[in-house]
Amino acid sequence: MQPRLRSFVGSMAILIFMAVYIVAAIHVADRLPNNDAVKMVFFAVAGLFWGIPILPVISWMNRGR
Repeated sequence: MQPRLRSFVGSMAILIFMAVYIVAAIHVADRLPNNDAVKMVFFAVAGLFWGIPILPVISWMNRGR
């Protein structure tokens, strides 16, 4: 696969993943108890965790350059 096409496919995959991840995080946050500390910890973890599944996609996009 050409590097330009690989970058496009990877970018679209990342955008789709992020949209699904954000919707899922919002649905989980709606079901949390009404406690600011719990929500702060949840959003801190959710805000950092999104990068882990994206790393293999970024690695795949940069292969072959």
